[in-house]
Amino acid sequence: MIIEYAEKVLKGGEITRNEAIELINVPDQDTMLLLAMADRIRQRFNGDEVDVCAIVNARSGRCPENCKFCAQSVHHNTGVQEYPLLSADELVSAAKKAKDAGAVRFSIVTSGRGQSKADDFENILEALRKIREEVGIEVCTSLGILTLEQALELKAAGVTRYHANIETAPSHFPDVCSTHTYEDKMSTIQAAKDAGIRVCSGGILGLNETPEQRVEMAFELKRLQIDSVPLNLLNQIPGTPFADNKSLTALEILRAFAVFRFILPRALIRTAGGREVNLRDLQALALNGGMNGIMVGGYLTTGGRRPEDDKVMLEDLGRPATKAQI
Repeated sequence: MIIEYAEKVLKGGEITRNEAIELINVPDQDTMLLLAMADRIRQRFNGDEVDVCAIVNARSGRCPENCKFCAQSVHHNTGVQEYPLLSADELVSAAKKAKDAGAVRFSIVTSGRGQSKADDFENILEALRKIREEVGIEVCTSLGILTLEQALELKAAGVTRYHANIETAPSHFPDVCSTHTYEDKMSTIQAAKDAGIRVCSGGILGLNETPEQRVEMAFELKRLQIDSVPLNLLNQIPGTPFADNKSLTALEILRAFAVFRFILPRALIRTAGGREVNLRDLQALALNGGMNGIMVGGYLTTGGRRPEDDKVMLEDLGRPATKAQI
């Protein structure tokens, strides 16, 4: 069944939702075969290059949203560090560090519902222009709910992608956040598309969703024609409602990654936050199981693995990093 469905995709076909559910539920002893077939699909449609990106937490904490996984929400007592928007010079410095760490793509991420403070948005635009001029790295942003007017200004400042995770399956979203709706996510994604910005959208595994809802999320991203998909893994933060969530097993995670590749054969699918905690010594299997992107360095409120270790991992796998398209 695994080989049959892989051959269908390799020949340019598509698997059905029911077939994807079969794949994500294969037993542990069949997982390595599933990963091998997912990697053949990755090789066929994407080659061997790995897209390496990094982010900066440009404004931390005091977020009015109540996402149950997030340490930055005012609804949760997590003790997270809080600070206002970093200066343009600080953001340029962070971009330079990201490039030195091997990243070809750098994203400015801010906590909060959106960019209601005009000064903050103007300062972000200034930083984006300086990064493009001084650093030589692709720039992306993740700034919350976005209007079309803001999206057009980001496009003019050189933003190549806008990041807006759908977080989870549409059927599970109300169990994750109630202060904004799934439709708010859709309006932001549409605004970015209308401005001519490519969208980066994925989510987090481990939010109490079922394997079938992971498949639902992948098919939703396919419906939205998303071609850049970051897959994060829940890092249980004390003080959040999901602090006591049961951790997914490494093989369960790898099966989900592989099935995303079966469903989205041509997408850039990136292993991102939480991989060090959840995959541990099996991190390389994500890249040998269908992934063609990786986030390096720290994340928003948690540290990551040393970039030097990730460079060695890519070298050992024989996987070159992409070059910045600027």
